[in-house]
Amino acid sequence: MHDYDFELNFKKSYKEELTPEQTVEIVFSFIADIATVKKLDKQLMLMADLGRKLIVADRCSLWLIDEKKNELWTKVAHGLDAIRIPKDFGIVGHAIQEKENLIINDPYNCEFFDKDIDKKTGYHTNNILVIPIKNSEDKIIGAFQAINKMTKEGEFTDKDVHRLLLAVTYTGKELESSMLYQEIENTQKEIIYTMAEIGETRSKETGNHVRRVAEYSKILALGYGLSSDETELIKMASPMHDIGKIGIPDAILLKPGKLTDDEFEIMKTHAQLGYNMLKHSDRKILKASAIIAHEHHEKYNGRGYPRGLKGENIHIYGRITAIADVFDALSSDRCYKKGWPIERVLELLKEEKGQHFDPKLIDVFFNNLDEIIKYKAKYEDAF
Repeated sequence: MHDYDFELNFKKSYKEELTPEQTVEIVFSFIADIATVKKLDKQLMLMADLGRKLIVADRCSLWLIDEKKNELWTKVAHGLDAIRIPKDFGIVGHAIQEKENLIINDPYNCEFFDKDIDKKTGYHTNNILVIPIKNSEDKIIGAFQAINKMTKEGEFTDKDVHRLLLAVTYTGKELESSMLYQEIENTQKEIIYTMAEIGETRSKETGNHVRRVAEYSKILALGYGLSSDETELIKMASPMHDIGKIGIPDAILLKPGKLTDDEFEIMKTHAQLGYNMLKHSDRKILKASAIIAHEHHEKYNGRGYPRGLKGENIHIYGRITAIADVFDALSSDRCYKKGWPIERVLELLKEEKGQHFDPKLIDVFFNNLDEIIKYKAKYEDAF
């Protein structure tokens, strides 16, 4: 878009400055939603929308610092990956480094402005406002960035700084709480994968097995129609399906030959052992893991173990993980065995539709086979 075209469109769409009453109304309309949303990316978008409305800007985004990667990141839309830039990049990075609010009403003459972004997008940046965000310990954790004032005057002022600071005041504590919540959730993920990999390694499986099972489970959950939150939950929890094997004696777990009937009965107890290890936690990830550990060897026809559950009496988490686990176990090479040809595994899944496996989930599996094969290749083991 040419500058002239942008100015014409801008003049046609300019908005009125908010009255004090409207400002209060907007703030209170967002407070409840921001406080109840715990997913950080959703909260960032709500906060950005609050900031945009408060100062009548065309665009607003909330950037956070990722100290581990020395980057800034933001979410601009649901379903899209986060945008990441170096921590000291651009006007936002400069404001954070200098720890000061910035009003730039002539960005094309600012040394920190990256003109290439406008060239790539066709958007024209007229002005920018950036306010660093501090946590309760007075440490900067990110920044609000607003672009293009949409009133007739068309420039950001100190009044906008004060209003955006109002947004920071109302949202800062919730943001810090959500960041802590996400850090706890990420820590849980790391612990779960570590525990799962320890369990798999002990039984001569590989860490990649649990990663593949996690990806397959997510694909099946989405295809079955579970919500995005529940889909992420099963992805995080499914790696713990065989955690109970750490309680099986080495003589049985590591036996190179076929197990006797008595030994197999002991091996089967890993499902109950895993459940007993996890069932007391109030954490939703571990509660889901307990269900999966307990029920991933149940069969749709009621001939599985440990409880002989049948059909939809088996939790959907167990039915999903059962398919993901069997497919991966049979199709993957191990240091002690060669995996089956993929065609043979797929034929078995078809034969066991409605017997071992939920028939609807088998349909979902084959409808998403290309994506499943993609993840199988991505996390392939090398021996």
